Amino acid sequence: MRSRIIKIVAVAALAVGVLGRSVGAQEKQSIKLENARLVYEEMIDGKNGGIPSSIRTDSRCIAVIPHVVKGGFLVGGRHGNGVMSCHDEEGVWSPPVFIEIEGVSLGLQIGGQASDLVLFFMSEKAARSLMTSKFTLGGDASVAAGPLGKEAQLSSDPNLKAEIFSYARARGLFAGASLQGSRLAPDQKAIESYYGERIFPEKIVFEHRVPRYPPEARAFAESLP
Repeated sequence: MRSRIIKIVAVAALAVGVLGRSVGAQEKQSIKLENARLVYEEMIDGKNGGIPSSIRTDSRCIAVIPHVVKGGFLVGGRHGNGVMSCHDEEGVWSPPVFIEIEGVSLGLQIGGQASDLVLFFMSEKAARSLMTSKFTLGGDASVAAGPLGKEAQLSSDPNLKAEIFSYARARGLFAGASLQGSRLAPDQKAIESYYGERIFPEKIVFEHRVPRYPPEARAFAESLP
């Protein structure tokens, strides 16, 4: 009897521990979504030179990655976690999926720097490639530092034909960002912990299928153009 009670208590303790970790992970992703929404709203408010309205409205998907850390000595690294949403033909933005970025750079570099990134995917092809595998910027899809100026027009500049435009904000400074060679990938672990079950990221962004749609996820999608 005693051994049976001990086993029951052990199983119950294990279940509580697993549930606690799950709730903690969901809270972490909820904070990430809220931070991403604030970063996006601040970076398009026009005070920093402005992301062209044509890029915002013509983009098929938008990724926001708050607090990307870059730094090192001689060999530098870049890493961060964020969220991404795509809109359908009616202009409705999908529930967000979680993504991660990583990269390596060579050359003299000392110290570290954190920046907020916003990526505008101008084609669905590039977004679909990202949703199904690890994805190299500049390799699997062309990426360019985005132009500044709210009235800038992509059609007037033949050089602005990239599939992805990137912007960064660091230490209060705002500019187009060069991310050549960085790798993007869905964060499947974060997706599962947040939505509560295993679901393929392409089902979320292209079919808008999620088992639940929490308010902070909905708020992020509704902040997009």
